[in-house]
Formats: sequence, C-alpha cells, structure tokens
Amino acid sequence: MDALTARHFMSALGVTCFLGMSSTALAQARFECTAKGGEFIFALEAKIPTYDQHVSTSAQSRNVASLMFESLITRDEKMQPTLSLAESVSESQDGLVYTFKIRQGVPFHNGKIMTSADVLASYERYRKVGVDKSVLGVVDRLEAPDASTFVVVMKEPQATYLESFSNIAPPIVIIPKENAGAEAMQLPAVGTGPFQFVEFVADSHFKVKRFDGFKPNTAQTGTNGLGGYKVACVDTVNFRMIVEPQARVAALETGEVHGVEDMPRPSQKRLANNPNIKFQPMENFWVHLSYPNLSFPPTDNLKFRQAVQAALDMDEIMEASSDGLHRMDHALQFPTSPYYSPAGKEHYNQKNKDKAKRLLQEAGYKGEKVVLLTNKDYTVMYNASLVMSEQMKAVGINAELLVHDWPAALAKSVKETQGWNYFYTGWTSVVGQTGLPSLRNLTDPNNVHKPKDNKSDAILMENWNAGLRAKTLDERKVFFAKAQQRIYDEALALTFGVLPKVAAVRSNVDGFQNFFVPRAWNVSIRK
Repeated sequence: MDALTARHFMSALGVTCFLGMSSTALAQARFECTAKGGEFIFALEAKIPTYDQHVSTSAQSRNVASLMFESLITRDEKMQPTLSLAESVSESQDGLVYTFKIRQGVPFHNGKIMTSADVLASYERYRKVGVDKSVLGVVDRLEAPDASTFVVVMKEPQATYLESFSNIAPPIVIIPKENAGAEAMQLPAVGTGPFQFVEFVADSHFKVKRFDGFKPNTAQTGTNGLGGYKVACVDTVNFRMIVEPQARVAALETGEVHGVEDMPRPSQKRLANNPNIKFQPMENFWVHLSYPNLSFPPTDNLKFRQAVQAALDMDEIMEASSDGLHRMDHALQFPTSPYYSPAGKEHYNQKNKDKAKRLLQEAGYKGEKVVLLTNKDYTVMYNASLVMSEQMKAVGINAELLVHDWPAALAKSVKETQGWNYFYTGWTSVVGQTGLPSLRNLTDPNNVHKPKDNKSDAILMENWNAGLRAKTLDERKVFFAKAQQRIYDEALALTFGVLPKVAAVRSNVDGFQNFFVPRAWNVSIRK
C-alpha cells in the first residue's frame, strides 16, 4: 500500500474481515487437518532465552511464543499487516484516533474471555517493559471505552503507524489483565494461541499442547503469515534445542525429529534425493551482520570503525558463514522491498588494507584489545566472527573472541555497555517487515549501539523521524535511503550479506510452510 493508514487498511482488509469473508475466500475451503494427533518434534538451531515476547527480540523466543500468544494485528504471508485478535480497525479523518473492534468470545488458556481491558493492560505492560516500547512513543493515550473496543489516540498523525503497530519482532501480544504486572522475563505463559504451555527446560526443550478452547479467526481460511485460520492438528509440539548442525541433521534422518529449522548446505546436497525428507527454502531470510558498541573504546572512535569497515573482505566472511549458499548484498532491506536502496554501497566489501591501516593511524589506535562478542549456537555467526577476527589482525588490530551461548551473548549485548566491541547477529523478520520501522534497532530509544549519551546519531534520527511522518511511499523511500547512507557513513552496521533459510521436514509431515518462524499450527503428521 502507498500510505499505510487505517483507512487503506480497512478497505483492503478490515471491512472484509468485519463482514466475514471476501468472495475469493468464500470460494476457498477452510483449512482442515490431513491427520490429527501425535507430537510434532522440531529441532531449533539455538537456545531459547525466554518466551516473554514483550521483552525479547530473539528469533528463538518468537519461534516458541508465536504458538501461545497473539496480537491485535500481525503480518501476513507477504509481511503486510493483517488482522488477528482485532476484527476491524478504523481511523479518524485527522489521523489521530485508531479504533479497534476486538473479536468476541476469544478465550485465554486459563478460560477467561478476552476483553478490551486485557488489551489495554497488555499495551500498558509493553509501555513499561517492552523492548521496542518506542513504538508507543507517538501515542498520547490508550482507552477501553467498552469491553469490545480498544482506542489508540495519537499525539500526531503518523502514516506508517500500522506498520509499527503490526510489528512481529517483537509483537505486542495480548495477555490477561491480571498478568500485566509481571516483571520482565517473569510473564506467565497464558495467551490466546492454538497451543498452551506445558514445560520449558533450559538448554533442552520447550513443549506445548493443543488448547482445546482456541477460537480461530474465521474471517480467514488457512495459513497466512502469523495470522490466518489456525488449527492445532497435533496433540503436542516439542521444540528441541539442537545447536550442533550435524546432530540436527542426524535426528531428522533417523526420524527422531520431524523437522529442523536450518539445514546446512553440505547436508542439502547429500540428502537432495532422500524421499523421506522435504526441503523448505526461503531465499531472503536474514541480513547477516555485526554492529559496534559505541560506549566502549576503541569502537567509540569513528575512524576506528571506518578502519574495520575498510579492512573487511565480505566474500570471505560470507563463504565461511554459509558454505557458499548466500547472496552478496550491502542493503538493510531485501530486494523484494520497495525500500531497497544502493545508498552506502561504496562502504561495502572494500578489502582495502592500506586504507584500513591509514584510518587506524588517524584514529590513534595503539593496539588496544577489541572484543568480538559471538556465540557457537548459530554457526554462521561464529564463523563470521572467526574470519573477521583474522582480517582485523591482518591490518594490526588486536582482535579477540568472547564466546557465549546465544542467550548469554544476546543478554550481554543488550544489558552491558562494557566488555565488548562488536556483536554478531542476523536480522530476519525485522528486515522482512520492510520500511522505516525496520531500522528501530539503530534508533532511539532502542539503539543497540549503546551510545555514551544514550542518543542516536542526530542525522540518522532526523531522516528516520521524517520518514515515519512522510505521507507517501516515494517520500518514505527517500528518507530510508538517507538513513541507510548515514548508517554506513558512520559505520554503525557491518552488513556481510544475505542468507537464505532452508528448513526441512519428514515426508509424512503435511502443512508445514517455512516462514520467519516455524509455524506448528495447521501441521499434521501422517502415520
């Protein structure tokens, strides 16, 4: 859509959902399971830090929490906003008031029926502890005038607000009002989703079971992003944390697990003709990158960051990260996005050791230790840090790896401003959602760089804010390009390239469709 306002959203989605189903949907049969019962066992490639969606941007948190929790609006298969727990949304003529009508009779896992009071309490909790609470910064107040109505009153119009409102990384999931006082990471596992919590054993597994009281969104007919018509076909889902790639593959081959989140390239080649395994590729899954800590020397020095930027051979890094299955790309959007831009490309993949050494001299670098914060759970991140470390040493930088498991590395990058210089990660659904909201990790108040004064770069913020307010797509694209240019001018992100994601399931698994999360609803296991 051009200007993604609620008026456009209503005409495209909300009215259809409010009335029931479109003529296209009416012509389609609603999803039905090919088989029912059993346990779907799925192997994750990294450990789960928490299921509290309000406080974590981790993909592994989203993987498990998406089965238990839902939000008012979410993203569809094409990563466009779509209704979930809301049945309609309308916008006032001045663009200041959004009115959501809530689907009726939706129960929580504890049996309580959801009302607007629960929605209001969920948003208020997010305002206090939410990892991306800046999404509510433009909100003046939240209201629940009656049990079925939730109202958002803005301080000023923002054409991109529903893009932010439907964010899935992380989403503002709806929880019972009585749980809204829970501290971060202490949220009871009670939502409205098709599965409910059974147990979470750290470093081992996360298990859920079918919620028999689940009320699907009957305005839709089947799997559709994180929305759609959902059915819990299996009795239980067991997410096992198997971080060693070959162990995951072996478990899939023997049938110990029904699916794996990530299939290494050599295993793809070896198992290509195995009739018992089906591959599920996604061409654009994540932007592979590292970013600096601006509070800890020497990465608080622009010249030093530019020296590292100049030294890196991204081809070598991506080859080591992916076994050859990757695309070289500098951008902070996928090519499928209207915001994809060449801005800043001159800073990418320079492989210029002489320039790097000159910049190190200008930075006054004296051989101080540079700490690369990484993990072995995600092999692609660890391999990138290994190669980058050697490339930095080749120009005289005293690089050293600090290796934790994924939850600990992520927690250190989020909570600590000392003791690390570069952090390794992959931006998946953040980028997949496209547009200005996808840059929230680099802007106030969520800035992952830990600037000393806790303020993001002024020029970056100026373009980001202007882009959020811009009314047309063409205007927003200009501001996005300017923001991306500034990010690379200031060496605020080291983009290595783009990685696909190839999941795989056993041939007796029906309904599994690879996405930014491994969706276990609408999945059946044939005997």
